[in-house]
Amino acid sequence: MNKNIIKRSMFLAVMAGSILAISSCKDYLEIDNPSTTTEQATFNSVSFATSAVVGIYSRLSGDNGYGSRISTLFPQSADDFKTSGDYNPADRRGISTYGASSANTDLKEPFNQLYEGIERANICIKNIPLSQKYLGGTSDEQKAMKKLYGEALTLRAQFYYELIRNWGDVPAPFQPAADLTDIYLPATNRDTVYDHLISDLKIAEDIVPWRSETTDNSPARITKGFVKGLRARIALTRGGYSLRWNKMERRADYLDYYKIALKECEEIIASKEHGLTESYENLFKAIHTSKTLDANRELMFVVGAFGGNSKTDSKLAFYNGLKIDKESKFGQAGGGVVILPTYYYEFDATGKDSRRDVTIASFQIDKNGNKILSAPTDMTDGKFRRTWTGIYGSSQNVGVDWPIMRYAGILLMYAEAANEISGGPTAAAIDAVNQVRRRAFGVKDNSYDLTATDVAGKDAFFNAIVKERLLEFGGEGIRKYDLIRWNLLGTKIAETREKLKRFQNSAGEYANVPQVVYVKASAFSNTGASDELKSLDIYGGTLNEVANRREGAAPDSKLSYTKRNWALSVDAAYVSLDEKDKKGYAFKFKENQSELFPFYFEVLSRNTKVVQNFGY
Repeated sequence: MNKNIIKRSMFLAVMAGSILAISSCKDYLEIDNPSTTTEQATFNSVSFATSAVVGIYSRLSGDNGYGSRISTLFPQSADDFKTSGDYNPADRRGISTYGASSANTDLKEPFNQLYEGIERANICIKNIPLSQKYLGGTSDEQKAMKKLYGEALTLRAQFYYELIRNWGDVPAPFQPAADLTDIYLPATNRDTVYDHLISDLKIAEDIVPWRSETTDNSPARITKGFVKGLRARIALTRGGYSLRWNKMERRADYLDYYKIALKECEEIIASKEHGLTESYENLFKAIHTSKTLDANRELMFVVGAFGGNSKTDSKLAFYNGLKIDKESKFGQAGGGVVILPTYYYEFDATGKDSRRDVTIASFQIDKNGNKILSAPTDMTDGKFRRTWTGIYGSSQNVGVDWPIMRYAGILLMYAEAANEISGGPTAAAIDAVNQVRRRAFGVKDNSYDLTATDVAGKDAFFNAIVKERLLEFGGEGIRKYDLIRWNLLGTKIAETREKLKRFQNSAGEYANVPQVVYVKASAFSNTGASDELKSLDIYGGTLNEVANRREGAAPDSKLSYTKRNWALSVDAAYVSLDEKDKKGYAFKFKENQSELFPFYFEVLSRNTKVVQNFGY
């Protein structure tokens, strides 16, 4: 990824904030009124209009955007990852346990920043089509202005999508605040907003070019593939289940939206503009470095990060990701997001699925820079690793981008939509899933393919897609929202809680899981994820062998191995539903309530037309 492009764009974003006289407001919808003269001057210049649109992009970034809270806190917990630490209703751990209060400070600023992005987008969407360059400029100027208009529509859709999937019905201004007679609007029905966004994105996809048609090859800039992919994603969400006050419901016309998603995905696939990157690991190394590791453009859109600050950079690979002792040469990192121990065992038991060792950081780095196996309750989201950045030391910002959409998601959305519309799997839908599986297992043949027999019938294929998305997107902030739109969140949380109890006792499908293992530190060489695991020092064999075999005799004390709880790492508090334990997995979850966040209390005090979400 070209960090210089991102740096230049973010510099222009600062210019845009000045040009538009938009304050970096801290309160919901408190926006300075830009003068008409300033707007005219801005949008009658392609260069200044570009700066204004890049100013919209800037609201994706930083601690209160996808650089931290929206990406790493909001998506927890599903049946893959959770936040580490003890329950507190007023912070990140309250979010992860589904016990966030309306005074939860981690909900406040992201909500405000999403609206800042919408306001900036509204200003651009109003003014770009009125500009001289848009209406009567040269052919190149008109083309450039149309692209900017499409980008603004798409960014606004992304901001609204994030708001709705977390809070449900929200106030939805589609005009700049200066044009509203009252900026404090009541909540708009989410179906109405989604339909508006789907229409907007149809306009945008016709005027935003494909990646190959631009000179900017960075996935941090929106191109046609992402516009179409976002339209498909929003259509599937619109056609899925949603919490409406105190009941999960799906609208009767849901298939109409699956048809939209199917068509968009078909057109992206047919374009051959994007493909699967051959190496699953390199795909995630690409978001850490400027090296070209995503030659097939699987990363369709990422939120760029740079600058070493809380506004434009990210805390990815510092707050979350591979856990590293602060006294090591790399500097402190990771540990904020940890796996559910059962997630490790959702992957193929042979260890041949490359996704497991990339998605799950099974070891941590000690103060001497050596690696040592983690307990299953302490393994982290391995797609984010400070050791892949080259930025070591005390900095909390290490320039790691957040992946919003990948081509693998297009293939799996296509398969899901085709299955729902056709009432069962088509050959093309099965092949789409198998493309993802072949990359995962590093094969070009059909040795790991799903067959028509494996997925006979609509339900069987749907369940296969549910499982494949669990394995493919772990740690990317997708799973919880998938489960919500399928109305499976409560079911999967309950299933996972029972699995954890069986895991704790090495029972059922975990009968071969050891209660303890024996480990010692070994040299960390910063090689490939799977190769690094092969040289972990574990008594009795490789991690894959030891993790799937009941323990035998303990090693001789002279060998200096340390006992590490394995199945026993899941203690009574971990599966407890008692608030006093403060450690239980999703222990505050309530079906038909917890699928949405509460509004931060100041939102309600400022805008009395908004009603608090059910149960809070």
